[in-house]
Amino acid sequence: MTQLGPSASAGTAAEAAAAGDFAVIAVPLKLVNNMPVEELAGKIVLDTNNYMIWRDGNYPRVDSGEKTIYELRQEHLPTSKIVQAFSHIQAPHMASHARPAGAADRIAVPISSNYGEAVALAADLLDRIGFDTVDNSPLSEAWRSAPGQPAWVALNQQTKHELISNLARARRLTSR
Repeated sequence: MTQLGPSASAGTAAEAAAAGDFAVIAVPLKLVNNMPVEELAGKIVLDTNNYMIWRDGNYPRVDSGEKTIYELRQEHLPTSKIVQAFSHIQAPHMASHARPAGAADRIAVPISSNYGEAVALAADLLDRIGFDTVDNSPLSEAWRSAPGQPAWVALNQQTKHELISNLARARRLTSR
């Protein structure tokens, strides 16, 4: 624990959720909710997940285009404010890809939410650590940056202008 600093402590997911002003979820969505709903009530929740059929299995409501995985997470956490964030930054690349504001090669990442304050928090946090953002709200539009879409293919290498273009070029892929 001393390596993490004096404020670090171990705990369960529920204890961590209760302790924070906001939360970051870095686990795949499950069809059956196992999130600490009460402890996350009223909080902004940054969801880093991506829908990977090979890992997660098939979610018929996502496959049909009815919902995005982030809308399903919002259903699982109805009293929280979900925001898609960090879904396009691979953890090992965060430090090496971060750039100061205004840098020509600063990478941009998408964020989506049904709540303006969640978008603002995620955008501020990402800016502070060295990334631009493009607001791709609401959560129903998050499919535009899903695996297989142009924004996903350009993962970790697109500027804000390029990300805006890639989101616009997305085409809905469904099993309808």
